[in-house]
Amino acid sequence: MFLTDDYFVGFVEGEGMFYIGIVPSNETKSGWQIIYFFKVSQNPAGRQVLEELKKRLSCGYIKANSLSDKTDKSLAYVVRDLPSIRDRVIPFFNNKFVVKKDAFEKFKKVISLVSEKKHLTKNGIQEILDIAYSMNTRKRRVSKEKVLKSFII
Repeated sequence: MFLTDDYFVGFVEGEGMFYIGIVPSNETKSGWQIIYFFKVSQNPAGRQVLEELKKRLSCGYIKANSLSDKTDKSLAYVVRDLPSIRDRVIPFFNNKFVVKKDAFEKFKKVISLVSEKKHLTKNGIQEILDIAYSMNTRKRRVSKEKVLKSFII
């Protein structure tokens, strides 16, 4: 099966997401960890498309989309590691989105800040929080103020 790059761009426009979050962490000096990932979901009949995208990007993995919802049989292709996101996902999709352009640009900015280790500073965390909290508009579990107040340098 041969799928064009344009096909994958359209597929991700409809079914993909670029996520940035921040969670408490006992394993980091700051007390917080930046979470980032690229994900595309599809029903099981579309597994081959996910496999082709994984092959095309040469990174990531395919898993059940939801471990908690047993009625959700969909699959997800996920890329979580910084080098793969920075060196494979971003260059592949750069300047190609219409619908997801804003989310992608914000995602790129955060990945750049993390790559430059800016997330290890209070100013960097502030910038990442401002970007992250303007994306994926679902209600956040932790307020920006709480993160910043408890940020350990």
